[in-house]
Amino acid sequence: MTGVIESQENKDLRAAVAALGARHGRGFDRAALWSEAAKLGYLGVNLPEEYGGGGGGMAELSIVLEELGAAGCPLLMMVVSPAICGTVIARFGTEEQRRTWLPGLADGSLTMAFGITEPDAGSNSHRITTTARRDGDDWILTGRKVFISGVDIADATLIVGRTRSAPDDATGRPAGLKPCLFIVPRDTPGFERTGIDMELQAAEKQFELVLDDVRLPADSLVGDEDAGLLQLFAGLNPERIMTAAFAIGMGRYALARAVDYATTRQVWKLPIGGHQAIAHPLAQAHIELELARLMMQKAAALYDAGDDIGAGEAANMAKYAAAEACVKAVDQAVHTLGGNGLTREYGLAPLITAARVARIAPVSREMILNYVSHQSLGLPKSY
Repeated sequence: MTGVIESQENKDLRAAVAALGARHGRGFDRAALWSEAAKLGYLGVNLPEEYGGGGGGMAELSIVLEELGAAGCPLLMMVVSPAICGTVIARFGTEEQRRTWLPGLADGSLTMAFGITEPDAGSNSHRITTTARRDGDDWILTGRKVFISGVDIADATLIVGRTRSAPDDATGRPAGLKPCLFIVPRDTPGFERTGIDMELQAAEKQFELVLDDVRLPADSLVGDEDAGLLQLFAGLNPERIMTAAFAIGMGRYALARAVDYATTRQVWKLPIGGHQAIAHPLAQAHIELELARLMMQKAAALYDAGDDIGAGEAANMAKYAAAEACVKAVDQAVHTLGGNGLTREYGLAPLITAARVARIAPVSREMILNYVSHQSLGLPKSY
């Protein structure tokens, strides 16, 4: 995989997953699709072979999510369980943690959620207030998380906390950020969840978490408590790559519905797709989705090659480009169908809301523009 041209193996993977998606389609049963994708080896395609995975990387896993999305049946927990949690544990976990979690994450029998976002921190990971303190050989976690996906169906949640390496400064911000990652089993005492009433209906529910002096054994810590941002971004870069895959798949699904409609819908002498006012915006949407995929492939290739810094820039750009392309593709698809685009029969209306998720999660487009302006262009920070 060069990041531009896919290998024949990855082309075959794409075709196979597309066929799986076509069998399930819109209105799919999430549990049934998750189970079948797991049995076929798709959920753990990025995880090490010695722990039951496929031995691939983010290039392969992003193909799986994109093609399922393009078929109308994306599995959003793929962004979290194998991509973020599986990658972090594979790279930084102890041998015991790898043996305990990776085989199950690979075969779908275990699922793990990821908890980083906080009510008062938003996209600013430097304002994380969930703290971890030692108590003998144990760790005590205290804090809150919000908009955490799939906690109710996850066997555990990978929680991002911090240790107090220095006192808070005059602004109240932690003077020394040392993010640490902890595996918190679902039924751990003090680990409470409350569902968030979302207008967007999805199989994966959203939750607010409260960690009230959650006591964890020493082996719940993943990696080194002093590794800092390295371990955190080992999970965040895959998250951005997979969000791009989710957005590209959704955009492709909407575009395919619009193209099919424009090819068959006839009002005057020819199908409406023969009119440039219809055809050109759809062509533009296709171009922008393809360009976003190229950046996603570059990000995946860099990450799989071990270039975390290069992958960080590319992953952020891919997520931004894919989200923008998705929103435009969905909007144009609905516009192409007119009133039919808002009916339940055609299934495009829910995408109007869903497409915007890619713009705001897991990080807003404005924060990505901040990243690019600071890191890529060298402009001064505004905060």
